[in-house]
Amino acid sequence: MSSKSQHTFVVLAYKESPFLEDCIKSVMNQQYNSTVVIATSTPNTFIDTIAKKYGLKVIARPERDRGKGAASDFDFALSVSETTLTTVANHDEVYDYNYSSEVVAYYETHKDSCIIFTRAYDIKGNFAVTKSLNLIIKNMLCWPLAISKKSRFTKRLLLSFGDPICCPAVTFIKGHYKLPVFESDLIATFDYWAWEKLSKNTYGFGYIKKSLMGHRIHEGSITTKAIGNNARAKEEYMILSKFWPKPIAKIISSIYRLSERSNG
Repeated sequence: MSSKSQHTFVVLAYKESPFLEDCIKSVMNQQYNSTVVIATSTPNTFIDTIAKKYGLKVIARPERDRGKGAASDFDFALSVSETTLTTVANHDEVYDYNYSSEVVAYYETHKDSCIIFTRAYDIKGNFAVTKSLNLIIKNMLCWPLAISKKSRFTKRLLLSFGDPICCPAVTFIKGHYKLPVFESDLIATFDYWAWEKLSKNTYGFGYIKKSLMGHRIHEGSITTKAIGNNARAKEEYMILSKFWPKPIAKIISSIYRLSERSNG
């Protein structure tokens, strides 16, 4: 790992995730020589063993701050990075070989961004799903960024019909946001809440129109559980109400919910 790297993958490890090693392999096998560290609020021998295998540093969250939820853990992961660009790689995601090289190249010509995100594909079992109703809708919702990536109006228009930004596909630019970024009281949409907050600042939303990482969908994921118990629908309605009168927000939420059935 080069000390001159502009980009860090902070792998957010959780308990004994069976997908952790695949995630680590993908972020270490990058065209660009990103820095890689592991952050966790559930330190254990399993994580330490894998970290030792790949020569990675494990940064354990102080015991007094553990158990505050996934959103708080994501903020902790952001806080441990020392580079300009940081991607929080959740333990069950994988990244394509050119993810960080594309992000760093984009940053070089768009340094006025607060986040840079790529498209994502889904991973179900051992298969990559590149086309689904949910993915098509998310990609379509990003059209306002073709007009302007810095305009408050276009950034909020991007988010006004749902959340098209896949959280693990996002890279954060140090100095262009303030911690905490995420809302710890939310279970499934703490990232959507963060984008809504960041849409109000003066920095842009960088967008790379390439699918460069895989978002794993499985029964244990936060997203799948939240869709199943309707928590995601309630939270999305609350955030959509920041953009629309409540009756319209409810209609949009209902329509958007149809696309997420592909997550089942």
